[in-house]
Amino acid sequence: MGAGPQLFRLIPGILLLVAIGWLGKFAEQLLATYAKVHHLHLPNIEYVLWAIVFGMVVSNTVGIPTVFQPGVSTYEFWLKTGIVLLGSRFLLGDVLRLGGISLALVLLELAMAFSFMTMLGRWFHLKPKLTSLLAVGSAVCGVSAIIATKGAIDADDEDSSYAIAAILALGAIALFTFPMIGHWLHLGDRAYGMWAGLAVDNTAEATAAGALYSDAAGKIAVLAKTTRNAMIGFVVLGYALYWASQGQAQQVEGKASFLWNKFPKFVLGFLLISMLATAGVFNKQQIGSLANLSRWAFLLTFAGVGLRTNLRELKLQGLRPFAVGAIGEAGIAAVTLGMVLVAAKLFHL
Repeated sequence: MGAGPQLFRLIPGILLLVAIGWLGKFAEQLLATYAKVHHLHLPNIEYVLWAIVFGMVVSNTVGIPTVFQPGVSTYEFWLKTGIVLLGSRFLLGDVLRLGGISLALVLLELAMAFSFMTMLGRWFHLKPKLTSLLAVGSAVCGVSAIIATKGAIDADDEDSSYAIAAILALGAIALFTFPMIGHWLHLGDRAYGMWAGLAVDNTAEATAAGALYSDAAGKIAVLAKTTRNAMIGFVVLGYALYWASQGQAQQVEGKASFLWNKFPKFVLGFLLISMLATAGVFNKQQIGSLANLSRWAFLLTFAGVGLRTNLRELKLQGLRPFAVGAIGEAGIAAVTLGMVLVAAKLFHL
């Protein structure tokens, strides 16, 4: 089959991604407008989460007809495109604005989350790659990190679905529990925002959890979460190298060739765009355009995530991934809260 017919086969599914993504965008704007008109303080649930929910509704009710499946499968391409373009938003100056103490907390959170989730996965006898996906999702940036790492380590679709479902469920719970705990402990805006940015996985939920506390807390949460997100390229690279080295002895004689074949090339694009933005190659308007294109790419990505997540299939795995995710998330939340409280007392965070 030629390139033309192959591309034509993708059109129905891509249009479905666009439709569900647009519906998610519409739901975000509709909720915001409703809250403004009725003077309600509702969580700012981003289009990303809405797109996933609507996709899951379609997938778990009417299903995805065969004609749409090739196009829906392009969601990984849109993810990689979005990550590359997202590099324009991660400048070294943004990270430095957090301050040395806050940046140290981000790095400690990453190390602790990776170690803790990996340990729990082994204790519960989860498949190693499923454990890796849960660890990445918890430590870095939730669903997007899971999907990015899935492609880099050749994890099964079912593993990524289990990990995504666990992370999404726990992220929804965080929207309600984090503000309650913050008010109960009388946390300041900066301390609470830092905690939300450190402990909540998905950017949408971290942003909402911060905004539910206060505008100031919301800004700190976004900045801390953005710093975690900026690590995605390095984290994916690390896991790609680790799993490549694990499989190299059995599958390939040439280690360098094997590593290059497994290496996620979009990471190079992410790092290149980030360095160019930091060097001032792009002006403010160009950075805004690249960031907007990134959001549209993620719009298709997360619509695809929802469409590819079938809850009936998740039951086959049982409750172990959810148990690992729940215990891990509770542990990460508790430890990062302790870190923030100590930093607030010692360094007036």
